[in-house]
Amino acid sequence: MNYIDTKYISLISVRLRNFSKKSDYLWNFSCPYCGDSQKNRKKARGFIYKTKNDLFYKCHNCAMGTTLPKLIEHIDSNLYKEYQMEMFKEGKAGKEYNGSFKVKEPEFTFKKPVFKSFLGLKKFSELEKNHPAMKIFSKRCLPRASWNDIYYCPKFFEFTNTLVKNKFPTLDGDHPRMIIPFRNEAGEIFAYQGRAFGSEPQKYITIILDGDCPKIFGMDKVELSKPIYVTEGPLDSLFIDNGIAVAQSDLRIPHLKDKIILVPDNEPRNKSITDQISRFIDDGYKIVIWPNAVKQKDINDMILHGYTHDEIMLIISSNTHHGLSAKTVFNNWKKN
Repeated sequence: MNYIDTKYISLISVRLRNFSKKSDYLWNFSCPYCGDSQKNRKKARGFIYKTKNDLFYKCHNCAMGTTLPKLIEHIDSNLYKEYQMEMFKEGKAGKEYNGSFKVKEPEFTFKKPVFKSFLGLKKFSELEKNHPAMKIFSKRCLPRASWNDIYYCPKFFEFTNTLVKNKFPTLDGDHPRMIIPFRNEAGEIFAYQGRAFGSEPQKYITIILDGDCPKIFGMDKVELSKPIYVTEGPLDSLFIDNGIAVAQSDLRIPHLKDKIILVPDNEPRNKSITDQISRFIDDGYKIVIWPNAVKQKDINDMILHGYTHDEIMLIISSNTHHGLSAKTVFNNWKKN
């Protein structure tokens, strides 16, 4: 990818309905091939995205896939010729072809899109109120809006083996789990986390379906124009505004560094946690350091002990620190 690519994306943007830039290397708009939807003009399921050093186009309605140059050619053949000429002048074009310059395009293959939902599994919003899993699920007080995108899996090992061959060589000890999907900006599931209901050895098991996607939960809903709060656990992120999660204790996301505020667990006696926080501060990240009055170890526990969403957001905003201030508050916090 180079500045010429981004220049011509800007030039064609005025011809693309519902065009918006989602992140540094992701653009979204209504598909110029299928029209996306005749009934709902706000539908936008076409994406320009980056893979390695090249930009590609994909529509999640008609499944059209092509390169950026071919997309430009489809929208405006004259603009495409100008694009070719600029690429040639910059030494980025291939051999002369039929009197014009042919842009050297990378080999292009699309992975079969990962699915939008888990076919065969019930959402928690679909379970009967007296279902055993529903009783456990309800105890976590998860926001009602999240019930439509968390699933009940009766046999976790068996289900996972249908998606990742031989992930679990033996089905001994198979058991039910809560399934929490990780979706990319286009809403496709690229990973999921299975949370145990009982006392299984691993409380959380994360399954990766597409290793090219950064392991970040919540990117399908996050607003990049607002502060983004990063937690370790996906369930914690559901209780706060514009929350995402990384499913690991290292909360840093380098390509979003200027946009994010790290929200670690409240465990001043946990050396692993405190070592991580020290690194976050040294790396220049904004970070929440919980006040002494908060005794719960994470956001979900705070909810279970009666804190409201607004109270939690106020605590977070009032206890966000950076640089020398963060170091001072952090050193006091460790003494609790």
